[in-house]
Order: sequence, then structure tokens, then C-alpha cells
Amino acid sequence: MDFYLGLLQIIGVHTLLGLSAYCVLLTGQVSLAQAGFFAVGAYVAGMLTVLAAWPLVPALAVAAIAGGAVACAVGFPALRVKGLMLVVATVAFGEAVRLFFFNFDYQVARGGIRIGPHGGEGFRQIRYFPEHGWSTLDVVLFVWSAVALVMAALWWMDRSRAGAVLRAVGEDELAAQSTGINVTAVKVSAMAIGGVIAGFGGGIFAHYTTHIEHVQFGVVLATFAIAYPILGGLSSVFGTPLAVIFIQGFLIEGLRFLGDWRNLLFGGLIVLAMNLRPRGLLDAGSTIALKRLFVRIKERAGAWPQRVD
Repeated sequence: MDFYLGLLQIIGVHTLLGLSAYCVLLTGQVSLAQAGFFAVGAYVAGMLTVLAAWPLVPALAVAAIAGGAVACAVGFPALRVKGLMLVVATVAFGEAVRLFFFNFDYQVARGGIRIGPHGGEGFRQIRYFPEHGWSTLDVVLFVWSAVALVMAALWWMDRSRAGAVLRAVGEDELAAQSTGINVTAVKVSAMAIGGVIAGFGGGIFAHYTTHIEHVQFGVVLATFAIAYPILGGLSSVFGTPLAVIFIQGFLIEGLRFLGDWRNLLFGGLIVLAMNLRPRGLLDAGSTIALKRLFVRIKERAGAWPQRVD
């Protein structure tokens, strides 16, 4: 049972990471900086709960703000370039953040031991959950409550004017600009929202793993971040968790029994999925079909004869 609960935690945290990239991709920008924002949130939240003895929720709030602030600061210069140059610029930022934490050493003595980030050895002793008596199930419920909160916010944003503006910039930047939309402000806002979500997710990640180090926040994690919303589809916020379940639940954990063959199949199955579903696992057609199905189920439930006592 603990294995499956742990897997649910991984899927939940990676869903937050994918949703952070989803916001940026809506504006048509491909950014690999999400792993950097994720790392900032992880270290900030960990230091606040371990070194400053903050409660978890305020620490996560500060981690989210830190991630958003860094994303906003990076967004202004980075979004002056487009396409592959933006990819290169954001990869460089992510590596700069990773190397910063590789050299970051801030430890204090407490109870006869030194605690805090210790360069390449990472940051251990982030034991907020076990020290406060949280069970694995409690952590799962907390993680998925956070995922539900973020998804509800993005679902609402998608149906608001803000979501329409983001998609307008992503579909045709010049047309959007001609209607009076400040394209730079929209892109930076999307980057900042993505940074907030990534920082928040990074804070949760640091606490459920209890140990973080710089190698966890490299290019591979950044690639996963943008792969989730692209594979899941950008027509709906629900495509991202579907892609995370497909990659983390099926490809990585479900095929583990295949051993080394799993690595060979991993890329092939993703390519196959992208060919079969070029607009994502949950594209606009699938969304409409699901809505019609729910309407039919609701109508049949309403037509079902009610029991008379």
C-alpha cells in the first residue's frame, strides 16, 4: 500500500510541475526554466521549516512567492527572445540555479548536529511530516488537495478573460497585439504564474522526499515539466494530470518489471502516443465527447424513476 501512496505523491507533485509549464505554453512560449523555479521553492520552503521552524503552509506560501518573483525577474529579459533562443536562455537559467545550489552552503548547529543546505551533498533533515505525526495517507491527501486547488484556479482562469488573452497571444501574437493587448505583460504574467505554481510544488516536493540536492533539478526534470502539458494537450487543464499518470504511473512504474527494456520502450511509447494523439491525450474533440457523455449520464439519472416511500 505504501508503494501506491508514494506513487500518488509523485504523480501529484509532478502534476503541479506540469501545470506550471501549462501556463507558459498557453502563450506559445517553450520554457525549460520550470525546474529552476521548482528548485527555488524547494530550498526556500525547506529552509523555512527546518532552520526557522515555520509551519508548513506559510513556508509553502513564501516558496510560491519566491518562485513567482524569480520567474518574473527572468521573464522580462528572457521573453525578449523567441523559439529556440528562449529554450536556450531558459536552459541556461535552470543550469545556473542548479549550480547555485550545488555551491550553496548554509548550515547551523542545532542539537549537536549541523542542519541546512550543504552544497553538493544537498539538504537533508527536512522531516516536517514525520516530526509532526503525518502519515503517508495524510501527505497524499495534502498533496492532492493542493493539486485540486491549483487545477480549480487554472480551470477558472481558462474560462475567464485572462485565459482568453493568454490563448490569443499563444495563437497569433501579432493579431493579439493589434487588438491592444500588451503581449510582453501577458507573457511575463504567464511566466510569473508558472513560477508561483512551480515554487509551491517544489516546496511540497522537498517535504515529502525529506532530502533534496542539485542533481534533482536538472534538464531532465525541466523536460518532464513541458512534456506533461504537451502530451496531455493544451485544450484543457485536465490533460496535464492525465499525461503525468501515463508517464509516471504507466511508463516509469507500471513497466518497471521489464527492466532495461523499459528504457527502450519509454521513448517509443511517447512517440507512439504523440502520433496517435497529435493534439494531446485530451484534445478539444475528446473534451467535447466527455461533456456530452456526462450530459447523457445526467439526463438518464434524472429520468430514472424515483422511489416512493
